Amino acid sequence: MTKAEIVNQISESTGVEKAAVQVTVEAFMKSVKDSLIAGDPVYLRGFGSFIIKKRAEKKGRNISKNATIVIPAHNIPAFKPAKSFQGQVKKSLK
Repeated sequence: MTKAEIVNQISESTGVEKAAVQVTVEAFMKSVKDSLIAGDPVYLRGFGSFIIKKRAEKKGRNISKNATIVIPAHNIPAFKPAKSFQGQVKKSLK
């Protein structure tokens, strides 16, 4: 599902015009991004959490040059679904 499809679905189910829904969805995504950039996780009860995962430094291989390289430690954004949400998805895919 794309962002445009999400906007269309919300607009149809709520009766709010697409332009207003588009602004709301964009503002929500910006808020989540800004919070994660600041190092703060976002918790949405019943849906899940947007968190920052810390990746440790590790050794990797550049196989085209046949060399070992060091991949530095870094942070990445991640999504952790709520248990209730995860259970619903598991049941629907059986």
